[in-house]
Amino acid sequence: MASTIEPPVDRSGPDTADLDLPEESKMTKLASASILATALEWFDFLIYSTASALVFGHIFFPSLEGALGTIASFGTLAVGFIARPLGGIIAGALGDRFGRKGPLVASMVVMGLATTSIGLLPGYETIGIWAPILLITARLVQGLGVGAQWGGATLLLTEHSPIKRRGFYGSLVQLGTVAGIIIGNAFFLCILLFVDEDAFISWGWRVPFLSGILLVTVGIFVQMKIEETPVFKTMQAKANAATADKEIPKVSLLAAVRKYWKQILQAAGAFFVVNGTFYIMISGMLSYGTANVGLSQTTMIMIVCLSVATQIFTIPFFGSWSDRHGRRKIFLLGTVLMAIWAFPFFWLVDTGNPFLVALAIIVGLTLHAMMFGPQAALFAEMFPADVRYFGASLGFQLASVFAGGLAPMIMVSLIEATGTSASVALYIIVMAIITFVAVYTIKERFQADLHETSQEVEEREAREREVSAHV
Repeated sequence: MASTIEPPVDRSGPDTADLDLPEESKMTKLASASILATALEWFDFLIYSTASALVFGHIFFPSLEGALGTIASFGTLAVGFIARPLGGIIAGALGDRFGRKGPLVASMVVMGLATTSIGLLPGYETIGIWAPILLITARLVQGLGVGAQWGGATLLLTEHSPIKRRGFYGSLVQLGTVAGIIIGNAFFLCILLFVDEDAFISWGWRVPFLSGILLVTVGIFVQMKIEETPVFKTMQAKANAATADKEIPKVSLLAAVRKYWKQILQAAGAFFVVNGTFYIMISGMLSYGTANVGLSQTTMIMIVCLSVATQIFTIPFFGSWSDRHGRRKIFLLGTVLMAIWAFPFFWLVDTGNPFLVALAIIVGLTLHAMMFGPQAALFAEMFPADVRYFGASLGFQLASVFAGGLAPMIMVSLIEATGTSASVALYIIVMAIITFVAVYTIKERFQADLHETSQEVEEREAREREVSAHV
């Protein structure tokens, strides 16, 4: 598992001399914009998961009782994840050809409008079957938006950041996800504290969704204030120097899949236990803690909020740690520890003691941060510049379908079928095995040059094979 640091390639050319030495003030501005955009994007996406656990069963599936209503509600949650790969494919194709910023801005506008529309939807009692149909449609649009967003926000920071701080700055994108969850759950908690249950079901749950219009405003701000990444500028400079028509050399989607299918699958596998356990802990626990353990909604939301807040510190810590020790070893360690923690996690939760429930989730999210922190840099380093947005986005979003979106529904279904949380612990262990195998097979490119295109990678590897053959 030893890290291998590849020597930087010569990328001398127009306007590339100082691309790896951005000013600290510039990185602070970029990081702030990226965190804000990601926080609001994931606030919009994840308030849906909270509403799925607490209220959507009552509003959109009133004819289904108990666990069946929760499963149906979580099913609409999963629909958004199904759309995410398509969003990643569309944004990746556009982002690798025309720039990173445009798809990022478009994703925020799409997400903001879809979220606001959910807050305006009438329930089943008002328009019947059209209520869940329109809910699913809005959720699909949300999925397209968030599927396009992660790759753009990740590359905005990793392609701007200094080589030796790439893990830290990349982790700040993940920090935006955490901030979105905290804000979303805090929003719901405030509403639950100040309105009664009938008012919450009638109108209170809509308030967080109506705030989605803020994301459109942030998208306009990003468009005006943030410049294109140095890596994409380098690709433009190379294309301008090499071709008369000044077009960037194009790699078709089919060619990208054909050449980099292994890396795409590795990225998807790497995200499996990361995404699955995350949604079990932040969404599945809201339902499990109230329906199975007997804690109140407000108690569970407070526990989840406080537990997730610890990742404000742990995610950047592990991202920075990966800058010193490499991405792969830290990721693998987190995977093994998550598998070991699966059974103790539920043993503590099943006590019903709020402090032990909080301890279980805090430890679980700390182990999650060991993987989530270095992930942005790891994924960016897996792909050449001209297929990076597409490859990283598709790998990330494929896992979100099979692990993230289905995880809460699978959790409720397993408990309903087996009557024990041990089945969910085994589910976590299976996901951890998938992630371990995927990450173990990834070639460590810790501190690698991000400016190389796929053609340059092929030429470099050919030279390396030639040198090896003569040694």
